[in-house]
Amino acid sequence: MKVILNADVKGLGKKGELVNASDGYARNFLFPKNLAVEANSTAMNELKNREASKAHHIAEEKAAATESANKINGKEIVIHAKAGSNGKLFGAITSKEIAAEINKNFSVSVDKKKISVADIKSYGEFSAEVKLYNGIVAKVTVKVTE
Repeated sequence: MKVILNADVKGLGKKGELVNASDGYARNFLFPKNLAVEANSTAMNELKNREASKAHHIAEEKAAATESANKINGKEIVIHAKAGSNGKLFGAITSKEIAAEINKNFSVSVDKKKISVADIKSYGEFSAEVKLYNGIVAKVTVKVTE
């Protein structure tokens, strides 16, 4: 019997998958616990609509990430910081500060966890990578000045 899973079932499949299950297993275990529904025409139509909707949302997210990457790719961000007499900064420039500057200058919201940069503890120019989506990466130059 073909069923569509409502939840992950160990040994059978993940939520939203169309799988074959024995008649007894489906009727006595999956259906009573609401873990699956029978794969009739209505349920199949709903499954196709859900998959199409998910694909559409993924395409929209990729397009938005590509647009954001085009806005910030290759751009320079200037961050002002204080340092001691030897040129070493008091503290360090963090990815949180870089994300705030990107948001302020380019109106692109970036999560600080998605920015990878080496430790910035002195004046100069540094390269940072901003991961906007799976496979979409923008490179930004961070310039630290007085």
